[in-house]
Amino acid sequence: MAGSLSDCHRRFLQSLMCNGIIVRSKAIALHRNCCEVHNTHYTRDGLDEFIDLINSHLEPLFMQIRKSVSEEDGLQYYALVNMAETDITRMSSDYADNELELFRKTMDLIVDSESGRASSTDILNCADSLNTRKMKKKETELLLTRLVRDKWLNEKHGEYTLSTRCIMEMEQYIQKIYQDMVKTCAICHNVVFQSQMCDNMSCGIKMHIPCVAKYFKGRSDPQCPVCNAFWPHEIPEIRDTAQVPLEMENTAPTPSTSHSRRRR
Repeated sequence: MAGSLSDCHRRFLQSLMCNGIIVRSKAIALHRNCCEVHNTHYTRDGLDEFIDLINSHLEPLFMQIRKSVSEEDGLQYYALVNMAETDITRMSSDYADNELELFRKTMDLIVDSESGRASSTDILNCADSLNTRKMKKKETELLLTRLVRDKWLNEKHGEYTLSTRCIMEMEQYIQKIYQDMVKTCAICHNVVFQSQMCDNMSCGIKMHIPCVAKYFKGRSDPQCPVCNAFWPHEIPEIRDTAQVPLEMENTAPTPSTSHSRRRR
């Protein structure tokens, strides 16, 4: 039988709800801070066990704290996920029908692209052909800003990608709607959008950029992990996973395979 939640657990949960999603280094720092504030014993490697207890109480509410690796930076993140609503309707309390339709079309563009990105120009073009209500350029730009602020999308140089939070919360929906259009990473086996792909036509596996960096580290003759063909892409450098030193993070917020359309 699961133990009861303490004020320490509740403080951690409330802080996570305020932030939506946090990187592991900050989750560790938040865990330590909560323990210090409520005079609770802290163990450096006790975060996952601490979260497991919270999850045992969230399960009847169809909620769960999930962890996943970001395909943007290769770092591990934690997010509070609603397990009852697995599609875009979970956003209906914050977005109008035409805004949700444009978000769906943006997801279509991202999933159907080779790069896992959608340009602002393509999204603006979609806004002019919505079935619900067309959106003007200014409205679309404001919506995209909100979607980035609410951590559903990431933006860089006018191109948009699905955020780590979005992939974590929408993975079941993505797998159901897009089915064989979506691949999983050959290394970490999570859904992959931004990636490198094997050039061997009979293989075509995809790997997250951070997974590529880790897998090929120190290899002078990189080969595909599945078919052993030469890996012709540039091997990125591994990001320092130390992130922000934990001793500096001692504050916390106050609670208040083939495809039906084309080969990917």
